[in-house]
Amino acid sequence: MKKFLLLLLFCHVSSPVKHSLKLFFTGSSGVPNFPEFVVAAVIDELLVAYCDSNKKIIETKQDWMKTFLENNPQYLEMYTKECLESQPNFFKVWINRMKQRFNQTGGVHIFQSMAGCEWDDETGEVNGFNQYGYNGEDFLAFDLKTSTWIAPKSQAVIIRQRWNADESRIKRIQIHLTEIYPKWLKMYLDWGKSSLLRKDLPSVSLLQKSPSSPVSCHATGFYPDRAMMFWRKDGEELHEDVDLGEILPNHDGSFQMSADLDLSSVPAEDWRRYDCVFHLSGVEDDIVTKLEKAEIRTNREEPSNMTIPITSALAVVVVAAVFIAAIGFAVYKKKKANRPPPPPVNSAELSEKLNPET
Repeated sequence: MKKFLLLLLFCHVSSPVKHSLKLFFTGSSGVPNFPEFVVAAVIDELLVAYCDSNKKIIETKQDWMKTFLENNPQYLEMYTKECLESQPNFFKVWINRMKQRFNQTGGVHIFQSMAGCEWDDETGEVNGFNQYGYNGEDFLAFDLKTSTWIAPKSQAVIIRQRWNADESRIKRIQIHLTEIYPKWLKMYLDWGKSSLLRKDLPSVSLLQKSPSSPVSCHATGFYPDRAMMFWRKDGEELHEDVDLGEILPNHDGSFQMSADLDLSSVPAEDWRRYDCVFHLSGVEDDIVTKLEKAEIRTNREEPSNMTIPITSALAVVVVAAVFIAAIGFAVYKKKKANRPPPPPVNSAELSEKLNPET
C-alpha cells in the first residue's frame, strides 16, 4: 500500500486504463500556516474540489464541477456539512487518540484518510478503497475482497478487532465502496465528459541532437495522460537501451512524453527493423512510427552547407573594412590639404606652458 503523505492532496499519478474517484481527508496538529482540516476531491487524478477549515467554503477547481453544484444544491449542502462540521471534529478526536496510542505530546502530527473507487468502463469492474494513515505511515486499511480491516501497525490491532466485529460498520463501508462512490464517479464523468472523457491524439516525431545521440520518439498534444510509449524491434517490445521519460503537462492542458533509443551499437542498415509505438488509453489504434533516417528531425547544420556562407560573409566583411579605410584615408588627406597652417608660437610662451612653475 502507498504511504500517506501530505503531498498526496496534490499529486499527479497517471492511471493505466481506469477512471477513479479519490477523496483525501487530512487532519493536522502543529503544522505552521496550514489548516487543521483539509478535503480534496480528485477524479482521474484531477483536482476538482477543495475545502479547508480556514476558508470554510467549497472551492470548485473545474468549471463543470461548479456547474454541477449549481444544478444540484443538495450535494453542495452535503459536502459543506461534511467539510465544516462532521469530518473536522472526527479528525481532531482521532489525532488526540493517535498521540495517546503512540505516547506523543507536542510536535507535528498528521492523520489522513483516503476513500473512493476505481471503475473500468470497459469491463465494468469496480474496486473500492478506504484506508487511514498517521504521520506518513499506513495505519488501517479495508480489504473489500474479504470485507475486513487490516492493521499494518501494532497500535491499530485493537481498533481492527473492534471494527471487524461491527457488522453495521462493515455493511456501511461496503455500500459506499461498491455503490455510492461508483455512482458519484459515473455522475461526475457524465458532467465533466467534455474534459474528463475527451481523447486527443498527439503528433509524434523522431528527434536526434547529433549523430551519436539516442533517437527520441516524442509525442505531444495528447489527452488524457493515460498513455504508453515503447520501442519495438521486429515487432517485439524493447527494454534494453531504452530510456522512457515521464508524462509531462503542456501549457494548454494536454500532455507530452518521449522514449529514447540508443542506437550506438546498431548498424545503419538495421534501423528499419525498429519502430516506436504510442498507445492512448481508450483508443483502439496505436500510432506506429518507423525508424527512418529521412524522418528524423535535428537542429544541427551540416559542415558542407556552412562553408560557403561563412566564407562569403568573411569576404564581405574584409571588403567593407578596406573600403571604409580607403574612404577615411582620402577624407583625412583632403582635410589636411585644406587646413590653414598653425600660428607661430613664441618660444617664451611655449616654455611657460611647458613649465608653469618657473
